[in-house]
Amino acid sequence: MRVYDYKHVVSFEETNLLGNVYFTNFFRWQGACREMFLRDHVPEVLRDLQGDLYLVTSRSNCDFFSEAFVFDEIIVRMSLLQLSQSRITMGFDYIRMKNGKEELLARGEQQVVCMRRSGVHVEAAEVPPNILHALKEYQRQ
Repeated sequence: MRVYDYKHVVSFEETNLLGNVYFTNFFRWQGACREMFLRDHVPEVLRDLQGDLYLVTSRSNCDFFSEAFVFDEIIVRMSLLQLSQSRITMGFDYIRMKNGKEELLARGEQQVVCMRRSGVHVEAAEVPPNILHALKEYQRQ
């Protein structure tokens, strides 16, 4: 299975008074991973988003197994879990790299609905072919 890796180094601003990463940052990293995937594999999506296409997050979750701390090197590993006519569900593994070893910190999911503006209404739309093509290579078996 092919995965998309987004690399991140934890900064002080992402930690709380106890020194561990505040949980909402895991959701920010999901969004950053998804956006960098689009930048790398569907660069023309920016033009589509400036038009009538909307990518609306309808659901997001994260299960936490271990804490992360400042200067931890995190890999957010994204793959496609499910695809329907207008919905994309992606899986995210949060991996800490330390001394060449991987430690699973958390696992999450995010569902996105493709929508288009039609006059004053916004309605569900098919996943654009360019996004569909890019994502299919990353589908979990």
